[in-house]
Amino acid sequence: NYETCKEYGIHFYPTVRFFRAFTKQFTTGENYKGADRELQTVRQMMVDFLQNHSQESRPPACPPLDPVSSSDVTSLFDKKAPHYTAVVVESNNSYIGREVILDLIQYENIAVKRALNFDKSFLEKLGITSVPSCYLMHPNGSHGLVNSLKPLRSVFSSYLKSLPGVRRNFFHPLKIKPWKEFDKSKLYMADLESGLHYLFRVELATHKMLEGAELKTFKDFVTISAKLFPGRQPVVKLLETLQEWLVSLPLDKIPYDAILDLVNNKMRISGIFLTKRMEWVGCQGSRPELRGYTCSLWKLFHTLTVQAALRPTALINTGLEDNPRIVLEVMLRYIQHFFGCKACAQHFEEMAKESMDSVQTLDKAVLWLWEKHNVVNNRLAGDLTEDPKFPKVQWPTPDLCPACHEEIKGLHSWNEAQVLQFMKHHYDSENILYKYTESQTDSSDTELKDAREEKDKSLLEKPGGNRENVVLNQELIRDSESKLFNKLLGNHGPAKDSSKSAFESVNHQESRQSVIFLGIGFSNIDMSLCVVLYVASSLFLMIMYFFFRMRSKRWKVKYYRPSV
Repeated sequence: NYETCKEYGIHFYPTVRFFRAFTKQFTTGENYKGADRELQTVRQMMVDFLQNHSQESRPPACPPLDPVSSSDVTSLFDKKAPHYTAVVVESNNSYIGREVILDLIQYENIAVKRALNFDKSFLEKLGITSVPSCYLMHPNGSHGLVNSLKPLRSVFSSYLKSLPGVRRNFFHPLKIKPWKEFDKSKLYMADLESGLHYLFRVELATHKMLEGAELKTFKDFVTISAKLFPGRQPVVKLLETLQEWLVSLPLDKIPYDAILDLVNNKMRISGIFLTKRMEWVGCQGSRPELRGYTCSLWKLFHTLTVQAALRPTALINTGLEDNPRIVLEVMLRYIQHFFGCKACAQHFEEMAKESMDSVQTLDKAVLWLWEKHNVVNNRLAGDLTEDPKFPKVQWPTPDLCPACHEEIKGLHSWNEAQVLQFMKHHYDSENILYKYTESQTDSSDTELKDAREEKDKSLLEKPGGNRENVVLNQELIRDSESKLFNKLLGNHGPAKDSSKSAFESVNHQESRQSVIFLGIGFSNIDMSLCVVLYVASSLFLMIMYFFFRMRSKRWKVKYYRPSV
């Protein structure tokens, strides 16, 4: 849903937004600003929001949450109905009845209502001595109090769902991807590339315009990735092209759509590519919502810290080479500005404030991130986000690195020298497997090109085919490829003074000409000069050809000797 999140400006997860039914004008919804984000608090607040809808604007599928009267309940006695009717009797400040109603909204052959405990004679008639209680009316007309249930929402809902004939009225089966067997001692490029895809096309998409600290963070992240990422050549070339393009832009803010156009290779640059799907291998979870991107982001930054230590000269001439903490600092800033989990960002920032300044070497940066990752694992052990198939443990485990573990006076201790050696081996390019990346080919460009060529061919082959349509299509293609620069250079705010419009127009044209053509090194002026030189050289060759041709004819006439 990242396109929707982008449109509605949702930057962090989870975010709760309310949208009133039948709203005619576009709205980004109402933000939840409750006292806390505990599950029960949020759930009750959502119930209140639904119940406070006026009757005129209540969606047809939304069940009534207001309590029914005692007479309405007794009128149903001894009457046959095509479904069960359950009545939850509760106090005025209880939410159980309304929550059970919403729990059963997707189930057929049952209707759930709620009644309040104000009428004592009504309670005596039903045999209710304590609330909340559940009173059930069967389709055959029989009815009675369900005595064996604990007064809990989950118990009521589970019991009613288990009644004969009660079933969910629709079901959308989830597409479960087949499990991929993997070697946990190896690093998989599919995880790293899928993480980059999510980062560029999903997480970054919620920021429509990058400027200030966000733009600086993104530029630094792309720079260290372009220099340190040990990926396949097409991915590395994409990162390098993006880095050169960002460095060359004389702008203090960049629209995200322009970045996305380059990542998606709208300019048809040969040899660059980044997968457009997530293919988790070492980061796959037992359920779709577990592990995945967060796992790959850890792996990505571990890889970058190790590569910085293994190749200390890689960042020379980038302006980042003199800082041994640069990868950690970029990671911290990225998490602060872009990472969707706000609570996670706060925890990481607190850890960074405690000890990141003590990192003075590239090797220490590797160990610092390893240590803090284990701190996070320890904090999240047993959390709802933990994958039961991959419990949060201290890593590397003894089976991966026996030498990393020691015991001093009966207490576990880490051998950091061995840990560093293990990290440099595990996140080295030699330990990366490219299995499951073979199918990650970006065929969309090829398919689009083939379809376009087929269409042009069919137009040309028609007896009355309109060749102008082909030319027009090609012009539109060239125009679409230039939209990237139009986004960047088209309009950066209204003119403050009409007298300056001509001057600003000239500056605009000059800035447009000075922009490097996607970081390849050729500006518009360079391309124009190339065309002029090409035409001039062609004319020169043609003139020389005709000159020597005429001279050859004159020579033949002058020395012609007719035979006798």
